[in-house]
Amino acid sequence: MISLAAVAAFLVLLLMGAPIAVCLGLSASLIIWLADFPLQVIAQRLVNAVDSVPLLAVPLFILAANIFNAVGLTDQIFKCTRLVVGRIRAGLAQVSILASLIFSGISGAALADIGGLGNVQMRLMTQQGYSPKFTSGITVAAATIGPLFPPSIPLIIFAATAEISAVKVLLAGVVPALLITLLLMIMVGLMARKYDLPRDTHRVPATEALSIAVSSIPAMLAPILLVGGLVSGYFGPTEVAAVTVAYGLLLGLLQRSLTWELLKNAARETVRATSMILFVVATAAVFAWILTVEQVPVKAGALLLGLSENPIVLLIIVNLLLLVVGMFLESIAAILILTPILMPALTQAGVDPIHLGVVMVLNLMIGLLTPPIGMSLYMMSAVSGVPVEKVLRGTLPFFLPLLLALLLVTVLPGLSLWLPNMLFN
Repeated sequence: MISLAAVAAFLVLLLMGAPIAVCLGLSASLIIWLADFPLQVIAQRLVNAVDSVPLLAVPLFILAANIFNAVGLTDQIFKCTRLVVGRIRAGLAQVSILASLIFSGISGAALADIGGLGNVQMRLMTQQGYSPKFTSGITVAAATIGPLFPPSIPLIIFAATAEISAVKVLLAGVVPALLITLLLMIMVGLMARKYDLPRDTHRVPATEALSIAVSSIPAMLAPILLVGGLVSGYFGPTEVAAVTVAYGLLLGLLQRSLTWELLKNAARETVRATSMILFVVATAAVFAWILTVEQVPVKAGALLLGLSENPIVLLIIVNLLLLVVGMFLESIAAILILTPILMPALTQAGVDPIHLGVVMVLNLMIGLLTPPIGMSLYMMSAVSGVPVEKVLRGTLPFFLPLLLALLLVTVLPGLSLWLPNMLFN
């Protein structure tokens, strides 16, 4: 009964337009007060939620992405990728997908990818004759790669919530991220033939191409440094995040593109973004405590296992649930609330927690493209000036490869587990 009251209060606040963190924290605190629980629980849960070593990686990866943006390394990534595949039909669209994959090895977040690459992609593709609807659609769809490829902030938060190895969870996202990249590129290739999408008409002299290729090598090495550090075992997520920050600072100083003003702006943006994420983390912990006290995870587990004990069937049921949840609830809040509820039953049925993490994050990233919340749609609209409705229409064709990737990752656990099992077993 208490948990139902907490959910009802949360929904009322959400419908009133309150921020997700406020909805979670205020509804949980109100129920704790009305149910006469000790008020100290609120402070204890808020502090304990953010007192986590794996979560230290979150602000560091955000800072790394902001530094790379500030010193122009993201432009170098886009220009180098354009040299490789820009001349084929719909080449700039393929460049957008590959650039999102490479930049995801720095940012770890879908919204960071849109903010970092969105302006560049929109400007160049519009100049080549692409419609704003298509351009915004492929940019938003490609941004789903970031939260799966290391360093994935949602996967780090899942690992901290599930209390499992963050390194293994991060590595589990590599193959699914590459799968999404491949399927999106195939989709663009099919659309290029059907709609006669333009080729890249920008011709680069050989000397300029060589200069671009050489100057972009340090930026292109950043994802290799990051993944290599995780694979080697020398660094955990927090350490490799710090190394990535140091690498970005070093490149900025060597290229003389990093100024004190740019560094201050990067730090200010990092504080703002980190505070938003950790505010959700802290308040979701209070809300999850209410559900735990009411034994919601136990009841939900019994309900799921009563429907089926087949792990694939249970994962498909969870996918349907998450697709709906992702339409209304911010992804980090959904991970923090639903992981303790869903994981016990699924692990009992034989689902590997690492596999579950990848499925959950991929599912919730698709939720970022769906209204009414659809944060990626609103971010793309803010960056490009294209109305949200037009961004959504441009995104619709790309739901096919994304949902196909979700299905394959769900029914083929090896796509997620092969790399961490190979490296750590």
